[in-house]
Amino acid sequence: MSTPLPHRRANQSSASGNEIQTKILLLGLRRSGKTSIQRVVFERLPAKQTFYLDTSTRINKYRFNSVIPLEIWDCPANVTLEQLSPLSQFSSIIFVIDIIDKFSGPVNKLVDWIAVFYAEKPDINVEVFAHKEDAITVDDYKLETFGNLQRLVVESLADALAPPTDDQNSPSYFENLQIPVSFHLTSVYNHSIYEAFSKTIHKLIEPLSYIEDLLNIFCANSQCAKAFLFDTNARLYVATDTSPVDSGTHNLCCDYVLMLNQLAPLYKDANKPEVLPTGRSPTRWASSSTRLKPDSTLTYWQVTPNMAVVTLLRTELFQTRRGLIEYNLVFLREGIQEILEVENLRQRGELTNVVSPTSPEKDS
Repeated sequence: MSTPLPHRRANQSSASGNEIQTKILLLGLRRSGKTSIQRVVFERLPAKQTFYLDTSTRINKYRFNSVIPLEIWDCPANVTLEQLSPLSQFSSIIFVIDIIDKFSGPVNKLVDWIAVFYAEKPDINVEVFAHKEDAITVDDYKLETFGNLQRLVVESLADALAPPTDDQNSPSYFENLQIPVSFHLTSVYNHSIYEAFSKTIHKLIEPLSYIEDLLNIFCANSQCAKAFLFDTNARLYVATDTSPVDSGTHNLCCDYVLMLNQLAPLYKDANKPEVLPTGRSPTRWASSSTRLKPDSTLTYWQVTPNMAVVTLLRTELFQTRRGLIEYNLVFLREGIQEILEVENLRQRGELTNVVSPTSPEKDS
């Protein structure tokens, strides 16, 4: 049964033309790693070159089109409210904290920003990136430091947003504490920054549940252990099935996408594509598979020019039922393309009420 897609919130401002840009605010103290994150994730800057980046002195805006068009604001440490006004235009705040630095200064700054945003936009998503986690090599000490940071933020928020009275049992006290703050350990030298940014974007994609349903159906009917929908340009997974995400599996898939991106320019189609009567050329979708030890296989199927489904499944299953899996993939690709097309039309304001595409289930 078809279900109407929810309307996108009207607090996201328009960019050029009629397209709506979902804005993410990147905040933090000086040299915390804000610009490094933006350059590595969205501009493919090698992590080793981030050491030579200059400190940001002005707001830098970067646009990136994925499932939804994003606009990331990389702000200097001394950014003012007047420069960001109106605050309601932002959908998420990413506050970057250097995990090897003292916490008191950045945490106080974070609490000040949350208090300001909470007064104007209570449903703002707040993401705290405990950055440069690679500098701490002892895992136990790293987790202990990360836990201390979380406790300090929660306690500081409780003190800052508590009512003026001493009655902490008042309803307003607990209501004020219900601010969605998520914490992530990140580093530009490993895959943690891609996983953290992916989870940040998930909260902004309104048709996410529909894409997840398609991936769940595909995994169930094709017996895949895990499936990701990757944005191949930034190596962010914009959706996955509802089974738990294992960091090792995510890192493996992320590396596979990187390898294929690096090898893609070496290949071209030797055969000239057949020209259709309408003047359009048929689309040729890239695909790849690689066998892992002992009995697992990674597969890559392109579903749009900038997105691909990456799955992990048993090698024996892939070899014996490849035809059925690729048959199911046809419907998965069509469903994803339909959802993205509808979302694109909605972003441009050309649709006001639409019905989500249906995806026929294929028996395994």
